Amino acid sequence: MREYKVGDVVVSKAGHDKGLFCVIRQEAEFLLLANGKQRPLEKPKRKKPMHVAPSGLPGIAVPETNKQLRAELARSMTGNDEIRGDGGV
Repeated sequence: MREYKVGDVVVSKAGHDKGLFCVIRQEAEFLLLANGKQRPLEKPKRKKPMHVAPSGLPGIAVPETNKQLRAELARSMTGNDEIRGDGGV
């Protein structure tokens, strides 16, 4: 089984939360995932590593706000390293 670390960008393979997430913490055998929108940093999704897959995108530094997390995930998907002045996505 693959090991994930904090900041890895992963894809949830199944369920109603299918899609792109960032690993923000690990608890025992679970990963805590957030994307800043459906799953905010304050209420991360708990998933077993077998239910996620590597996204192939570069890892990110886990930001302090949901807005920053959404921007970082969008930036990693586009490969754009420019930081927008308005902080938006």
